[in-house]
Amino acid sequence: MPDVRPRRWWTELPLILVVYVAYSCARLLARGDVDTALDNGLAILRLERTFFLNAEEPLNRLFTEHAALGVPASFVYASLHYVVTPAILVWLFRSRPVRYRAMRTWLMLSTLLGLVGFTLLPTAPPRLLDAGHGFVDSLAQYSGYGWWSDAASAPSGLGDMTNQYAAMPSLHVGWALWCGVVLWWFGRRSVPVRIAAVGYPLLTTVVVMGTANHYLLDVLGGVLVMGLGLLLTGPALRLADRVRPRAAAILPRQAVPDSAAEGHNGAAYPTSAHAREGTGDRERERVSVAPGGPPSAGGGAS
Repeated sequence: MPDVRPRRWWTELPLILVVYVAYSCARLLARGDVDTALDNGLAILRLERTFFLNAEEPLNRLFTEHAALGVPASFVYASLHYVVTPAILVWLFRSRPVRYRAMRTWLMLSTLLGLVGFTLLPTAPPRLLDAGHGFVDSLAQYSGYGWWSDAASAPSGLGDMTNQYAAMPSLHVGWALWCGVVLWWFGRRSVPVRIAAVGYPLLTTVVVMGTANHYLLDVLGGVLVMGLGLLLTGPALRLADRVRPRAAAILPRQAVPDSAAEGHNGAAYPTSAHAREGTGDRERERVSVAPGGPPSAGGGAS
């Protein structure tokens, strides 16, 4: 199977920049209407209480009353989200290049869907509701144990740079689910890896609710956007494969100096006909999402 991994790692940086800019815009928009965010948070809490889905309440009491649980949970919330996902992306890039493009696209599409949710439905997490509702901000309570401030998981002094009204959907859970699926599909088929694949999303779910950063419905929202992102991955990659050759045809060809066209022994590089043949092979590459299985680039197994 042809290698569909980007040729150079720095070609991935513009994609990361796009997602970061989108997140920043969503953060600014979501912070604009605090009253709406509080109303949405209360509406979710009332709905959960009506149907006895408010699992975040007993979990938060447990974390609040027992520092042996609350402190480790705060460390997990403030760190793993920013470490595990990039680490698995790098691992995919290096060891599963054929699968990397589809998995990266799934993650980014789901993240963008989550940002749409932040913008259209700004939601205050349980920890930002009035104290009368019974929630305690675990990270604020245990901030003396770590580097984070009393404003979510941001380092001390940088709390204003975070979007504190982005509870719905939970991208903490969404990204953890992505990590678990990738480990299950492409990691070693060993007991420790399988335990990590299942345990990490479950641990994240418990932590985000126990620290009063998300409601149970936020967790379900995170799972939903990941599912939608997975469904959109195949069509998005097929569209990209159709657009790329046309864009390449429009762009002017880079002139190659005569001195670079030949090697030291006078042998010429592949002719333009050979280059066009290679391009044709790449244009025939297709991306599909097999029902019940991982998205694949080119349809083969890694």
